Amino acid sequence: MFDTILIPTDGSDHAEAAAETGLELAAVHDAAVHVACVADTGPLGDLRLPGDAASAEDAMRGRAREHVDAVVDRAAAADLDVTGVVLEGPPESELLEYARDIDADLVVMGTRGRGGVHRMALGSVTDHVIRFGDIPVFVANSGPQTE
Repeated sequence: MFDTILIPTDGSDHAEAAAETGLELAAVHDAAVHVACVADTGPLGDLRLPGDAASAEDAMRGRAREHVDAVVDRAAAADLDVTGVVLEGPPESELLEYARDIDADLVVMGTRGRGGVHRMALGSVTDHVIRFGDIPVFVANSGPQTE
């Protein structure tokens, strides 16, 4: 039923719970897994961090890579066919474009990410992917928000 599953992550508890669900679905359906994190660098690209640190943009990319690698490692340990990518730009559009590029059959996302308390019950990125995408989205609810 599902051949290619996209699992976006931002390292949040909600994304981690969704990743577990996505990996379980991939194992059941023998599906390829694509793990993506979007470094939303926006206007921060030229901001320099103190000391030896790279630019804010490089730091965001590095953090996104860590989030992707954590899920990729779990998928590989489960013997799943897995690819991990770091995308750059607005998360909503980048995830939809990538899902179309890989011909994803399903996107498995969390209910909320790192957006904080100003986000509504359903995260704005998840909401956008549901509203504007043409790919089925499985929204994994990891429980009540404590923020």
